[in-house]
Amino acid sequence: MRTTQFTQIRGGGINNDEGEVPDDQTVDTTVGKEDTTNDDGDASPPTTSTTTAGAEGDAATTVNSEMVDGGMTDGTTTAPPLQQQQPQVGNTNGIKTKDDGALKLHQKLFPIYGHERKKFILMGCIKFFIIMALTLTRDTKDTMVVTQCGAEAIAFLKIYGVLPAATGFIALYARMSSSLGKRTLFFSTCIPFFVFFFVFDAFIYPNRMSIQPSLMTVQSYLGGGDGSDGGGAGDILSRIVCNWTSALYFIVAELYSSASVGILFWQFANDVVSVDQAKRFYPLFSQMGGLAPIVAGQYVARYASKAVDFQASLHRLTIAVTLAGVGVCVFYYLSSSLVEKERRARDVALADGGGGSSVPTTQRMGPKKKNKKNKMSMSDSITCLASSQYLRLILTLVVGYGLSISFTEITWKSLLKKKYPNPLDYQRFMGNFSSAVGLATCTVILFGVHVIRVLGWRVGAMATPAAMGILAIPFFACILLGVDDPARLQTAIAIGTIQSLLSKTSKYALFDPTTQMAYIPLDDDSKVRGKAAIEVLGSRLGKSGGSFLQQGLIFIFGNILNAGWAVAFLFYAVVLGWLGAADRLSGLFLAKTEMQKAELRGE
Repeated sequence: MRTTQFTQIRGGGINNDEGEVPDDQTVDTTVGKEDTTNDDGDASPPTTSTTTAGAEGDAATTVNSEMVDGGMTDGTTTAPPLQQQQPQVGNTNGIKTKDDGALKLHQKLFPIYGHERKKFILMGCIKFFIIMALTLTRDTKDTMVVTQCGAEAIAFLKIYGVLPAATGFIALYARMSSSLGKRTLFFSTCIPFFVFFFVFDAFIYPNRMSIQPSLMTVQSYLGGGDGSDGGGAGDILSRIVCNWTSALYFIVAELYSSASVGILFWQFANDVVSVDQAKRFYPLFSQMGGLAPIVAGQYVARYASKAVDFQASLHRLTIAVTLAGVGVCVFYYLSSSLVEKERRARDVALADGGGGSSVPTTQRMGPKKKNKKNKMSMSDSITCLASSQYLRLILTLVVGYGLSISFTEITWKSLLKKKYPNPLDYQRFMGNFSSAVGLATCTVILFGVHVIRVLGWRVGAMATPAAMGILAIPFFACILLGVDDPARLQTAIAIGTIQSLLSKTSKYALFDPTTQMAYIPLDDDSKVRGKAAIEVLGSRLGKSGGSFLQQGLIFIFGNILNAGWAVAFLFYAVVLGWLGAADRLSGLFLAKTEMQKAELRGE
C-alpha cells in the first residue's frame, strides 16, 4: 500500500496576510523580488524542498516526500526506512513486548536520536521564540490599526506601505548577505526589529500626540468625513496619516512576520540540518512553533489586555517581545556554536582518515551548496503559464485562496471593531483567537496528512473552498440584513471567527499539501519553472489583487460593510472558479499520475 506525505516549510519571502502562523518555507538568498506580507506565522507542516523562491508570497522551497513501504523517497531516490536508520534497541529475539511497542510509538512521535537531541532542542527554541514574538506583534499591530484607522486601512497599508518596504528590505538583505558572515547576517537582520519594538514602546508611542498631526488638519488636505466610520477612502487615508506611528508599527511587524520565519529560521535550518534529519526534524519544528501562538495568545488575553490602558498593555507586550528576541539570539548563538563544534570535529575526523569519529554519519557532510536559481520576470511567468493548462489551473487555486481569504478577513475585522471598539477588548479577543489558531495548527499538522490519504486528492483540494463557501452564507446573510442588531452582530462575528480559523487550519492540512502534490507528475522543467511562475504571479494576483479590489469598493461604498453585497458577489465568483479549477485539475492530475506510474513500470 502506498501513501504519500507532504509537508511544507513556511516562511520565505516578505509575505504576510494575517494568517497563516506562519504559515514555513525556506528562503533563497538570491533575493530581489518584490514581496508583500502575510503572516501570521503559523507553523505549517514543513518539508525539505527543491524549488524556487517566491516573489510576493512565501519565498519557498517545498518537498514532496513519499513514504513507500515504510521508506522515504524524494523524487526518484529511495532512502532506507526510518527503522533501519535507527540503532536497534530493545528486544531482538523476535518476540514482541510492551517495551517494543512503546519504543515504536516513541520513534513515531519523537524520531530524534540521542546525539541529535541537543541540536534539535536548541533549534526548536529558536522557532518557538520567533513565532512567539511574531504572534505578539501581529496582535498588537492589528489592535492599533483596526481600532484607530478601521479594518479597511489594512488594504491600503499592504499596498502603499508593506509592499515598498518589503522591496527595500529584500534589496538591503541581498547586499548584506553578499558581504557579511552568516552569524553576523543573522544578528544584523534580527536585532533591528526588536530594537524598533522597544523604541516604539519607550519613546514613539508615549509621545505620539506631539508628533502626529490632528485628524482635522489632515482632513483639510486629504478630505474625508466628520471623523466617524464610513467617511470613505479619504477618511481612511486621513486616519492612517494622523496615526502614522501605528501604521509604521504595522509595516515593521508585517516585515518581521515574514523575515523572521523564512529568513532567520528556515535559512539557518537548511544550512545546518541534513536531508535525513530534515525528514524527522521539520515536522517537529512546526509542532514547537505551533505551541508559541497558544502561549502568546494567552499572555495577551490574560495579562496584557488586563492593563489599565492600552499604553500600559503595550508596555507589557513589549517586555514579552523583548524577552522573546533575547531568546532568539541566545539560542541561535548556542545552536550555531554547537554546529560549528560538530563541523570542527568532523574535519578532524576526516583529516585522521575518518576512523573513530564520534560525529554522527548523518552530519558528516559539508555545507549545503545552494543551487543558483533563475529569477523569473513577470513576462517569463506569463509565457510559462500560457503554455500549460495544468499550470494555469494550479495558478487558479493559489489566486482563489488569496482572494477569498482577503475578502472575508477584512470584513470580519470590521465587525470585530464594531463589537470591540476598545483596544483592550479587541486585543483580548485576538489573543484568544491566536491561541485557537495555534492549537488547531498543531492538530492539523499531526493528523492532516491522513485526510488526503483517506479521501483522495479531489476531495482534499475541494474541501477548503467548499467549507469557506458554506460558512460564508450565514456570514454574509447577517451583514446584508444589517449588523446594528447586537444579536445579529454577535452571530456574524462567531461565524466569521469559525470561518477564519477553518481557513487558516485547512490551508495547512489540505490546501498546501494538495497544491504541492499537483506538481509531482510534471517533468522537472515544468516543476521548477511552473512553480516559480505561480509564486511570482499567483501571490501578487491573490494578495495584492484582493487589496486593490477592496480599495475600489471602499471608494465607491465608503466602507467595507456597506459594500457587503459586492464583497459577497466577488467572494462567491472566486470560490466557484476555485472549485471548478480543482475539479478539472483533479482529472488531469490523476491522468498524469497514471502515466508516471506506467513509465516507472517500464510500460
